[in-house]
Amino acid sequence: MNVPRWLLRHRITVEPYLGDSAYGPQYGPPVEDVPALVAETIRTVRDREGREVTSTAQIIAEPGLNCPAESRITLPDGRTTKAISVAHHTAPGLPVPQCTEVSAE
Repeated sequence: MNVPRWLLRHRITVEPYLGDSAYGPQYGPPVEDVPALVAETIRTVRDREGREVTSTAQIIAEPGLNCPAESRITLPDGRTTKAISVAHHTAPGLPVPQCTEVSAE
């Protein structure tokens, strides 16, 4: 069971992080109008290297969202941010919704 689509009231744009090059970070083509639920609250989270950093936006989206850490995200208010960490929540066999959770700068 996936997170109900009617709960995903916001729309975001995701530019998936592809890696670094000699010219800086490289991103894939933007995916626009991604349904999501965005909460702009300040939280302390751990980045992919285990350091504590501050997240100013948390995003819930459908499972399978292609948004690796360092991806560029445009929030509903137009602010551009980067993904700090991504968690894919699944619970096979249990009646709870699956989703992707992204913590952003």
